[in-house]
Amino acid sequence: MENIHKKIGIIGGGQLGQMMILEAKKMGFYITVLDPTLHCPANTLVDEHIVADFEDEKAIRRLAEKSDVITYEFEHINSKVLKELEKEGKKVYPTASSLEIIQNKYSQKCLLKENGIPVPDFIEIRNVEDILTSGKKFGYPMLLKAATGGYDGKGNYVVKNADDAENGYKFLGNGSLPLMAEKFFPFTMEISVLACRSIDGDIKVYPVAENIHFDNILDKTKVPAGIDDATTKKAMELAKRVMEVFNGVGMFCTEMFVDSSGNVAVNEVAPRPHNSGHYTIEACVTSQFEQHIRAVSGLPLGDASLIRPAVMRNILGENGFKGKAVVKGADNCLKVPGVTLHIYGKEESKGKRKMGHLTATANRLEDAEKNADNAFKSIIITGSEKI
Repeated sequence: MENIHKKIGIIGGGQLGQMMILEAKKMGFYITVLDPTLHCPANTLVDEHIVADFEDEKAIRRLAEKSDVITYEFEHINSKVLKELEKEGKKVYPTASSLEIIQNKYSQKCLLKENGIPVPDFIEIRNVEDILTSGKKFGYPMLLKAATGGYDGKGNYVVKNADDAENGYKFLGNGSLPLMAEKFFPFTMEISVLACRSIDGDIKVYPVAENIHFDNILDKTKVPAGIDDATTKKAMELAKRVMEVFNGVGMFCTEMFVDSSGNVAVNEVAPRPHNSGHYTIEACVTSQFEQHIRAVSGLPLGDASLIRPAVMRNILGENGFKGKAVVKGADNCLKVPGVTLHIYGKEESKGKRKMGHLTATANRLEDAEKNADNAFKSIIITGSEKI
């Protein structure tokens, strides 16, 4: 491993960081994590933990001093200091410039459109009049989005008609955030495709995943997706092209819409391993987390093939409770054939917080889905206090 980045710094110690570290440790890497929460999911696995805010420039520089390469588990971090570190010769993957563009959904969409990637029509929004103008152009319903900071549906507002424009503007900060409006894409399915690029430009594309959301949070991922071969090929090719647009190194997830005619449009891009790729741990030759570590450290990429069909279910904190996390029903959940359970070890549970996931694999997708749903019914993660 002479030319390999042996010391990896990770910004973020949540479940994605935790799962990256589990793979990195198998290969002998030294890991330092930066996260403001002392007992974050990654805490017990790392060699060093810098307890500091994600925007803390001094702390990020301290992380850089301890690392051969820096990566991250989510986008809402200080890209300015990462760009400065790159200029000073530090390795940051995915690159700080790709992170900076992706952090702003409007600039992300502009770059995709400029490069011929199909995206729903969109317009920058500065005031309520702009929303009304875009409503006349796109029709209603129409999606209003905060260009920065949104995740799991936070930062989105569906504008139902012209009378609803002002409500949407107020809901998304009354002008305090950069906004964009997007034409509603008549999708019949939401899919995502994971792709990974190595430092030397090799690209591996994972199978197409079908995603089902509930309250704007991913509820279930099914692989392979229920689409025909032509649409599958189109989606995988799009994910590869997106990687090339961003000149990315590491895992990228491209979320897409599919309509009834098999047309595919890109919704959003995430420059990191992704919730919809958790199935890869049990169902693919190389998981998205191992692949990301291979890519950013300079190792060759692994085989991204699907071993057998899989269904993943997110386990959220139970609504109406908060406080110390309590897991109930793990024994019954794990009695179901082909099921693997992942509990992230977050100390505090609250409604809709991602606390864990389970994956079922089987020879047939229908069996994997039935087993995943049965196991999901058995397990609850709740807080110790009723609200």
